[in-house]
Amino acid sequence: MSSIATANSGGIVVKAAQCIRDNKEYLSTIDGLIGDGDHGINMDKGAGIYLSRQSEAGEGLQENLKLLSRVLMNEIGGSMGPLYGTFFGRLARTVKGKEALDLPLFSDMMAAALDGIQSLGGAKVGDKTLVDTLTPAVESLKKSVEAGDDFSEALNKMEEAAEAGKESTKDLVAKLGRASRLGERSRGVLDAGATSCCLIIKALSQGIKELLQA
Repeated sequence: MSSIATANSGGIVVKAAQCIRDNKEYLSTIDGLIGDGDHGINMDKGAGIYLSRQSEAGEGLQENLKLLSRVLMNEIGGSMGPLYGTFFGRLARTVKGKEALDLPLFSDMMAAALDGIQSLGGAKVGDKTLVDTLTPAVESLKKSVEAGDDFSEALNKMEEAAEAGKESTKDLVAKLGRASRLGERSRGVLDAGATSCCLIIKALSQGIKELLQA
């Protein structure tokens, strides 16, 4: 298969939310090394609220993305709520009205999410943020569209690019957010946002691949 129906693929979003819940402690531990240690707690709160209301969204992909966006935007603390609220909101907006999710559409969705996040804080590659994970993932998808890659193959490449982007933050000095106050002391630690972004990207990817193979 080269596409999946959007009407019954909301489980992809459920998978991403469950992934965040499963990694709550890991994310907070990373955040605590150079931040205030609440990243996993806040993200877990948002994911939990979404899962408790998921039945309201039904099975549709756009509806589930929109619900998770709204929860993250309005009901969790910290700086990541608006960022991830925008991330999922842009995904929802781009897939709205589309009956099938294929590689070109997913590439457009992820590019829109990146644009939305960068419009909020102006973060760029090298600033030690989730943009360091998301940008190479988006670039990988664009290359796969141009190369005519199979959807699943493109998702595998995207996961690898996201992982490499996440790992790159370990050697960076934070330039934005609370960690930026530490200067050189922020080097040597993964960025929590980049890490959660990598987890989310991989969960979305795995969810899509499972439906492609069904």
